[in-house]
Parts: sequence; structure tokens; C-alpha cells
Amino acid sequence: MLWTNIYPMSVLTDSNFSSIDETLMRRALSLAHQGCYSTSPNPKVGCVIAHGEEVVGEGWHKQAGGHHAEIFALEMAKDKAHGATVYVTLEPCAHYGKTPPCADALIRAGVKKVIAAIKDPNPSVCGKGFAMLNAAGIETAYGLLEDEARKINRGFLSRFERNRPFISLKVAQSLDGKIALNNGVSQWITTEDARRDVQDGRAKSCAILTGVGTVLADNPRLNVRDIDTLRQSLRIVVDSNLLTPCNAKICTDGNPTLLVSLPETVIANQYPSQVEIIRIPADYNGRVDLNILMRQLAKRGIGEVWCECGATLSGALLQNNLIDELIIYQAPIILGDKAQSVFSLPELTSLSDIDRWQIDDIRKIGDDIRLVLLPPNLNQERKI
Repeated sequence: MLWTNIYPMSVLTDSNFSSIDETLMRRALSLAHQGCYSTSPNPKVGCVIAHGEEVVGEGWHKQAGGHHAEIFALEMAKDKAHGATVYVTLEPCAHYGKTPPCADALIRAGVKKVIAAIKDPNPSVCGKGFAMLNAAGIETAYGLLEDEARKINRGFLSRFERNRPFISLKVAQSLDGKIALNNGVSQWITTEDARRDVQDGRAKSCAILTGVGTVLADNPRLNVRDIDTLRQSLRIVVDSNLLTPCNAKICTDGNPTLLVSLPETVIANQYPSQVEIIRIPADYNGRVDLNILMRQLAKRGIGEVWCECGATLSGALLQNNLIDELIIYQAPIILGDKAQSVFSLPELTSLSDIDRWQIDDIRKIGDDIRLVLLPPNLNQERKI
């Protein structure tokens, strides 16, 4: 699968973009970040309205179903929006959804120019917002700070451009790459600081995915804690044979949970109303086909999936090339060769078969180290 639409290889440039344009677009991007816990399935968008360096209005999209960033910025600018330049991180919408088109509002306000960081990949919008503005005599441009804008909305873009979510796999491991003792005990390998950092990753994601083995071993809640968020991420359990107990914490805390089973599996338990069961065909191993599952999640509006799972599901995600980001929290402890490893994979017999992941970020979190890695060959056969 090509990765061309998530990590851009080139950015449209416009020689007319000035240092002021860049400064104001960076402000719009910082505003967009404020919606990181609340906008899904909508994109995170920020908007700044200015006359030269003077900012007269700004806003950001706060939650799905509410006003878009442009509307908040126009409400702040009022009459000062007339003749102004609008800096927005995503092409203004041109269709009626839960709210009216932002392009119409900009036209009515009499703005002079609209600069967007990226086009909107949604077929209902893509290019249509710019066309509507151009038809009204408003100058448009895009491509300013495109890389940064794409990273902010990597899940939204992945959903439309790759027909699957952006997938992050989180691993808590020892120095020798172990995730649990041989008896299954894994709480806690990392420190409280690292676990608090994990909450941020959960909160920013549309869904948290695990396997039934983790549910049976740890009975986790997998919810978002200690972060002020408007919604809980959907929990997804890959459970081919529906072995998840109906009284498991993940099924009884009032937050939504999705159990993913094979089509022929009989439902033996009476699950609470918060639990939904979906059927996904088997892959060549007789397990839930993860590629089909990810396409189904994209159709549900799920753009970012945060995975916390055992070696079997982690290995399956890796073998299916579904991991877009690997986040490792490494504790300064050693568990030994009998402990459980991160990935369940076929044996390798040659070092030439091993791919090297790219380190994107490394930092100390409390007493632990957090590494963020991107997939091998990202700029080669998987290049953008």
C-alpha cells in the first residue's frame, strides 16, 4: 500500500507567500491544535482573519456539529472581515452538512483573499470551496505549511485518501523488549509519568483497539482518564470467537465498545447496550481480516486508531503493514528471556530480511524513554 497521502513528498509553493503569511498560518495551526480532543470525526481546523499583520478575528473548530473555525473567526472580526485575508488550515467547506457552507459565509463577509494550508480530501468539498470563492471574485491559494497541516489531520486525511484510519501502536516494554512476565503480569512496566502520557494518545484518537487476549488477561477499561475531553474514544476488541465476558470492565462502564468477531461466531453472552458487535470475514489465518476491519472503521468516520494489545495482534498489524506509527515507552528494567515479547512473528533467518524503522522523536518521560518511530522504507517504496 502506498503512503503517498499521509506524509507529503512535495508541497505546493507560491512565491507570493510572505513571512507575514507564514506567521499567521502558524497561528491558525496552533488554534487547530486546540481541537485535538474533541473534533473527530471532523478535521481539526484553525482560522485567522487579518489586514496585513493586524489580526481582526480568529477561531477554531471545537466539536463535530458545532461552528467551523471560519465562523468563529468571522464572528470575532465582524465588519473588519471586509477586504481582509483569511488564513485557514483546511479548504473552506462548500456543502451543507450539520452546518452551512463556510465558503458562503466568507463571501457574504466580503473577504479579499483566502489562503489555505491544504485542500479538503472530502469529495463533498475537494476544490469546490475554492471554486465557490473564486466565482465570487475572492483570490485563493493553498500549500502554505502543508506538511504541518497534514500532520495535524493525519487521521482525517487517511480516512479519505487511503480508506483506512491512521494507526498508532503503543508498546510499554523493558530494556530487553519484553511486555509482560511469563505469567502474564504486566502492571506496571513503565512509570506513572509514561502512563499519563499514554492518556494523551488515547484522548487524541477516535478509537482504542485491543485484542481479546488483553481483555481476558488484564480486564482493562481502556478509557481516557485525567484529561478534559468532550468524548470518550470508542473501544474496539478484536475477538474472533466472542470470548469477551459480558461483565468485563470494557463492557460495563457506560462508554461505547465494539466487539469484532467472525461471521459464523455464535453470540452466547447477553452484552450490555453499550456493546455493539460487528462481523468481519476471516483472513488466511482464520482470524478477523484486519484490512477489511480498518476499511469498515473508516466508513464509520474513525480516522485515528490507538492500539494497545498483546503480541499476537501486534504481530498481525505489523505483518499487514498497518502500523503508521510505533510508540515505545521503554522502562529501565530487564525481565529476562522467559518474559513475553512485543510481537508474535515468524522466525527470521537472515539479517538482510530485517527492516529498520525511522526514529521520528525520542525523549525522556519521567524515568522512562519514549520513542516514536515511523515505518521502514517510508521514503522508498512507501514514499509519498
